[in-house]
Amino acid sequence: MASAFTNIVLVWFYRFFPTKANIKMKEIDREVGALLHEIIQRQKAMRSGMGDVSNNDLLGLMMEFNYKESQEHGNAKSMVMTVEDMIQKCKLFYFAGQETTSALLTWTMVALKRAREEALQVFGENKPDFDGLNHLKIVHICFMCSLLVRFATYICIEGVVTMILNEVLRLYPPVVLLMRCTYKEMKLGDVTLPPGAQVSLPTLLIHHHPEIWGDDAEEFKLERFSEGISKASKHQVAFFPFSWGPWICIGQTYAVLEAKLVLSMVLQQFSFKLSPSYAHAPNLSMVLK
Repeated sequence: MASAFTNIVLVWFYRFFPTKANIKMKEIDREVGALLHEIIQRQKAMRSGMGDVSNNDLLGLMMEFNYKESQEHGNAKSMVMTVEDMIQKCKLFYFAGQETTSALLTWTMVALKRAREEALQVFGENKPDFDGLNHLKIVHICFMCSLLVRFATYICIEGVVTMILNEVLRLYPPVVLLMRCTYKEMKLGDVTLPPGAQVSLPTLLIHHHPEIWGDDAEEFKLERFSEGISKASKHQVAFFPFSWGPWICIGQTYAVLEAKLVLSMVLQQFSFKLSPSYAHAPNLSMVLK
């Protein structure tokens, strides 16, 4: 595990090297940021001139929320998003809807044979819709449990579905490393962190740490979540597959909905089986693949 985490950290630091690919990615990042900044400023101008503007997209909803918070709290910095905050959240939404979702969908392919029958029963030949998704049980579980093939025998026990989801997300979190930046001087145990310090949150290591989860941390045990998340480990916030607190993944719900729709459409048209040469070997990178 320590060796795997070292590889993850090296991959994360690699983005700072002035390679041709990294330079190109920074150029693209600047272009995307400038484009989003222009869109936000245009939206602000429209709101100033027209007042009531449609809020049926992500950016519109964020700007409406920002306006209400500024009116309620008097433009308090702690309560209002900056333009840069909104730009980063738009990027995150795209990332959550693309990279993590595609990785999780790839894992669900091992369980598609069972889920295909359910998708056909619910939707038939019709196009999947939101109401139909509420009737899906196996598809929902297959998406969240990216390695469900190992635990398929537990699905029929309805009382343990939530525990299955939590335990699989503990063992195989979609994002294995999170980064945070301190906005003021903070104390972390005996260590004082200055403003602007980069802090890494190794989700995978914490989810597998025996001092937090016990000597059986590497084992799949549903019962550890029998009394809820807060009592599953020796620390109430040791479980954070989608981050935690005010910076919890904003794209989580969107990614789940997108994945369930894509999965349902795929199941209507295709069936899958594991290759005889399949070897269960998750690849540890910024996204678990």
